[in-house]
Amino acid sequence: MARTVFIGEWDVLLLMNGFRNKDVPTVLVTGGAGYVGSHTCKALAHSGYFPVTLDTLARGHSSAVRWGPLINGDVADRAVLDKAIVMHKPIAILHFAGFAYVSESVSNPGLYFRNNTCASLTLLEAMRDHEIDTLVFSSTCATYGVPMHLPIQESDAQRPVSPYGASKLMVEQILNAFDAAHGLRSAILRYFNAAGSDPSGEIGWHHEPDTRLIPRALMAARGEIPFLEVYGDDFDTPDGTCIRDYVHVSDLATAHVLALRYLAGGGSSVALNIGTGNGHSVRDVINTVERITGESVPLRIAPRRSGDPPVLVAATSLAGQLLNFEPIESSLDHICLTAWRWLKHRTADTADGVPPVPNLGGR
Repeated sequence: MARTVFIGEWDVLLLMNGFRNKDVPTVLVTGGAGYVGSHTCKALAHSGYFPVTLDTLARGHSSAVRWGPLINGDVADRAVLDKAIVMHKPIAILHFAGFAYVSESVSNPGLYFRNNTCASLTLLEAMRDHEIDTLVFSSTCATYGVPMHLPIQESDAQRPVSPYGASKLMVEQILNAFDAAHGLRSAILRYFNAAGSDPSGEIGWHHEPDTRLIPRALMAARGEIPFLEVYGDDFDTPDGTCIRDYVHVSDLATAHVLALRYLAGGGSSVALNIGTGNGHSVRDVINTVERITGESVPLRIAPRRSGDPPVLVAATSLAGQLLNFEPIESSLDHICLTAWRWLKHRTADTADGVPPVPNLGGR
């Protein structure tokens, strides 16, 4: 279990010999206690890196930080960033810290622009001043908005329809400017639908509230919620329900390691879709969940949500060409099975009197 590091302990930790292998390159992972961030920390550690997590724990949890130390601090706090960088001397930064609820961003846009955009600017200025020129950024397909054609290409117009998507697009634009002005290279990874859990069961998902389709379908099958709401069954798709590109969180984690290696090898700044190129409808997901769990999923059909496109599927060839990325964990069966195992594990812990893993944040 990783040691939790609070600000007052840092000088003490500086005196600890053998806390880490000095020959292993350090990377700073903002939001590393979150959903995608924690899975990526595991992938980094297994790939020869030493991940140092910086997280407020507002939407993450220390129990998800298992492969390096945790600094309990805010990316928006320049003093915290300066001290973390001076202490750990990271060769690169992986930036996951951010909020990701579309509906919350609509009702509270200031929170999203302050937390996602302004805090990222503080991080980039710290990187510039400390001469760290390598960043992997957690972005989103929400920057595209409603697509004009399919599959979605990285060169397609970005017209976000939510403050969440806009806050991420602003960071992408800032990154482009920092590359031109300061030579700060970045790999921008635009996720499609992150799903599933670590196959070993060490870490997983837990959002409060959880608005994502697969967790809610599993919770409905298990009786944790009374029904699954299906938002529209009259889309122009084969079964009337909307189609999305689901990518396993472990594949996402691998994509971050590959992006880091690409930049470390001298690669220029790039924006890449991270998905599978395959779409699955809401009905496909429900059928898979029922087959995996052996339980029926009670449904309630609700009106379409504003701005919900019928189909969102990624063009993935660029990530394959530049990173040699291949989503090997992302079959819908495997995604649902690993998520189901994690849900049962988490529920069993609660039944035994052990508090559940709190919000892992992320996507």
